[in-house]
Amino acid sequence: MDEFASVLRAWRDRVQPEHVGLPPGTGRRARGLRREELAMLAGVSVDYIVRLEQGRATNPSAQLLGALARALRLSDEERDHLYRVAGVAIPTPASLPRHVGPSVQRIVDRLGDIPVGVFSAAHDILLWNPLWAALLGDPSSRSGIQRNLVWLVFSEENTIVTHTAVGEDEFRADLVADLRSAVGRYPDDAPLRELVDRLLAESDEFAARWAQAHVALHRSSRKTVHTRTVGDITVDCDVLSAPGSGDLRIVVYTVAPGSADADKLDLLRVAGLQDLSHRPT
Repeated sequence: MDEFASVLRAWRDRVQPEHVGLPPGTGRRARGLRREELAMLAGVSVDYIVRLEQGRATNPSAQLLGALARALRLSDEERDHLYRVAGVAIPTPASLPRHVGPSVQRIVDRLGDIPVGVFSAAHDILLWNPLWAALLGDPSSRSGIQRNLVWLVFSEENTIVTHTAVGEDEFRADLVADLRSAVGRYPDDAPLRELVDRLLAESDEFAARWAQAHVALHRSSRKTVHTRTVGDITVDCDVLSAPGSGDLRIVVYTVAPGSADADKLDLLRVAGLQDLSHRPT
């Protein structure tokens, strides 16, 4: 694990906090990210990051390595090296893509005036900008299946985002159909299969919709987000695909220019994450 610990420390040192949407702060001794910042971005404990960098933690999981690669903004080649030196098989074309490359990360960085999130084909949120976190809740406060949109929609009561009655039905139908489409493209992806199996076991509504065998891609919707800071904001949601980014989805929320919703979104951009970080997406 010596090479693993070495590259992990080196790649942490080169990432500046502002590159990943964190405030630079004052009195920093770290050249790049602090250990606690990397731990927060990757969804693990600070102690585990320390043990990884000291070569005392063995057998990191593929899920953890993927989270570290995204947090450290690794290229595909660097991600593959991280997997190899950790003794874990690198993702193959048969695996559902979960790595966000630098080009997609730059897109998210540039779109700071609108909420933007990047999802896998299984609807796991992989990357987001500060305004997304301010509007919908900070995904870094969750981990594992709690970062999966389909799981949240079918397993938790939603009081944050609402659609019209017709829009809600279409949204739920599209999510299930989109997930089935992903299973068709990645039949050997174990985490995807585990997600579907758990949803089938724990959500009667999901199971009923899955039995309809509808296949489609979720592309757009209109919804209202209920925020504590600025009140209700009605947004248009569009799902975009970036050429060359694998099977990732870039989700953007926009509002009509000059509208009351635009004013609220501007205010939310200033308010940031206050009192909102604990809320689910």
